[in-house]
Amino acid sequence: MAVLITHRRMSPGGTGNEHITDVKWLQDGKTGSISKQVAVEWLDKDGSAAYVQGPQSRTEVGVVREAGKAPYLRTHANGYWNDNLLSLPLF
Repeated sequence: MAVLITHRRMSPGGTGNEHITDVKWLQDGKTGSISKQVAVEWLDKDGSAAYVQGPQSRTEVGVVREAGKAPYLRTHANGYWNDNLLSLPLF
């Protein structure tokens, strides 16, 4: 079952998706927060999925892997990476 990502925490001075350090989630009435590293490991498991909910649609959260960088979270829709996570409230 997919988990709704509801909030984000950023590293000091960071503004991009790669600067998200933690996320808050909601699933079946339960809430919690996890680090980016734990979220990446969880999404790498078979059958694990996360999403953000916009005003009109839901966008899946994926893991970006770039050479020389730690994996990070980013939304993905219609074949493109996008920045929906950055519109979530901070915590």
